[in-house]
Amino acid sequence: MALALGATASACNGSDNKKNSKDLTLGVVSGWAEGEAATALWKKILTDKGYKVTVKELDTGPLYAGMAQGDVDLFLDSWLPGTHEDYWKQYGDKLEKVGIWYPSAPLTIAVPNYSPLHSLADLKGRGSQYGGKIIGIEKSSGLYRVSQTKMLPAYGLDKEYTVTTSSTAAMLAELQKAITAHKDIVVTLWRPHWAYSKFPIRDLQDPKGAMGKPDGVNTVARKDFGKDEPQVASWLKKFKMDDKQLGSLEDLIANQYKGKPDQAVDAWLKANPGFEQSMTG
Repeated sequence: MALALGATASACNGSDNKKNSKDLTLGVVSGWAEGEAATALWKKILTDKGYKVTVKELDTGPLYAGMAQGDVDLFLDSWLPGTHEDYWKQYGDKLEKVGIWYPSAPLTIAVPNYSPLHSLADLKGRGSQYGGKIIGIEKSSGLYRVSQTKMLPAYGLDKEYTVTTSSTAAMLAELQKAITAHKDIVVTLWRPHWAYSKFPIRDLQDPKGAMGKPDGVNTVARKDFGKDEPQVASWLKKFKMDDKQLGSLEDLIANQYKGKPDQAVDAWLKANPGFEQSMTG
């Protein structure tokens, strides 16, 4: 989804050039619905406040590296402490946490409601029925790492299955195709995501807890962002969304105003009067 429409800014060359510049660069991973929603929302809010905002679509690894180098100011979709722990170990000393805006976000393995599977343990011995594949997303994602290296071994599935990698959009397309044809499929997913309201799907139970405990969805920033942009940091610390707010914004962006995130945010803000003022007023 192309979120980088509208206001643009000059190229980023580290935090020293950022001070009081009113130019901000937000990083986003394409296809991560909650991150796309939060990023589009804050692009609008910050633009309204006089900032020139650039949105850069990057894979997870390059995005964290870009923040560590000062080329990206903010990332609103950092899953901590678990999913992105590898990136935080690598770059955390060059970053800062701004706030948690969604407190409990689990990684999941999902199937259509008509699936005979109910638990991850039910996958054992059925690899041939699924082509030995669990349909995944980007290889750089923490969801892929947890699914492939922790979940499969925990349930003795690593000899039968592989978590495939492509993109979130491709995974969702395969999910929709399978459901339309009433075929079995297993996908990696997470909550919150609009797919749960659009498709007849449910999560497989994880009695061993192999997918990890739910993370918080964090806003993180390049080092010294809070010192350079104390006003923006104070707004972001107040930022919180509940399931209803986030789900409705995701639906507007992904479905009702597809390809027009700015219009989706305008519609959402009109339906949620006072939301912006609660943080920036």
